[in-house]
Amino acid sequence: MTYKVLIVDDAEINLILFDALLKRMGNCETVKFSSAVDGLACAKRDNFDLIIVDYMMPELNGMEFIAEFRQTPGREDIPVLMITANDQKQVRYRALDAGATDFLTKPVDKIEFMARVNNMLQLGASRKVLADRATWLAEEVRKATFQIKERERETVIRLSKAAEYRDPETGSHILRMAHYSELIAQGMGLPREDCELLLEAAPMHDIGKVGIADNILLKPGRLTPEEFEVMKHHAKFGYDILKGSSSRVLQSGAAIALGHHEKFDGSGYPGGLKGEAIPIFSRIVAVADVFDALTSERPYKKAWSIERASEHIQASAGTHFDPHCVATFFSRWDQVRTIQQRFRDDDVTTVV
Repeated sequence: MTYKVLIVDDAEINLILFDALLKRMGNCETVKFSSAVDGLACAKRDNFDLIIVDYMMPELNGMEFIAEFRQTPGREDIPVLMITANDQKQVRYRALDAGATDFLTKPVDKIEFMARVNNMLQLGASRKVLADRATWLAEEVRKATFQIKERERETVIRLSKAAEYRDPETGSHILRMAHYSELIAQGMGLPREDCELLLEAAPMHDIGKVGIADNILLKPGRLTPEEFEVMKHHAKFGYDILKGSSSRVLQSGAAIALGHHEKFDGSGYPGGLKGEAIPIFSRIVAVADVFDALTSERPYKKAWSIERASEHIQASAGTHFDPHCVATFFSRWDQVRTIQQRFRDDDVTTVV
């Protein structure tokens, strides 16, 4: 391995001496400056394995050189050997505070110089190997985490598809309402991680419908009060299916499944929660889910027009829906329409 060494000393004889000693080591390439200012500019610009700097220089002394060099991003761990004619401890203490790695006192002993240089180069090389290893490990962790998240997403999709086989709602509905939910969360200023989590968890909101009998779930007409009471159980069924998981996505899916039929005025189910007692994810999903359900065709109804559905959602702000969620949804109307066009159902009949 060849090391790159910068030498900064205002005395030409010292530059020649140190250069000769480094070349005698057989594994060093040198760059030399008699000007501390020029040397510092080079040290900031280029990468070196070691810097050798004199203490007493006219433009910039060694401590000033080191202090400014250490403030340069990426230069915190490069070894710096300071050469000084002063062996007073106070000078060395100040140099250590400035960021010097080691010292040699003039006149420099050739054997000691090469030994200390070699030690610092080896130390720097080892530190670099460790840094590269840490970077490699971080990348491997990132890859493994990505694979785990991908498997988790696949689990969510498969769970959602299981509900689709029995639910008249389409896969496009699940995609639209999930993206509407993410859009609302972004507009409300939720952290990016929460917005992504909501996008992944929202599709499981009706997973509990797998536990509802076909004669109720697929009924083409309006449910009787008794049948509707049975249908309400799907919220708790979904929660029971997903609860207790160590996955944040499934945990969030459980909470959404349980709470997305709660109403802002407390008249919803299954808990009759009111206002901000309803979890924020559930309040968001409620708006996204109902809007898309209204504008989608089902075996028991025709699709509402965009205008009619919008009027209904806005009129229900403060009763059924969180007013903040509703306002945020309609404040991003162009993006809502883009999502709607991106995930379209085939052959949908719309009525006013």
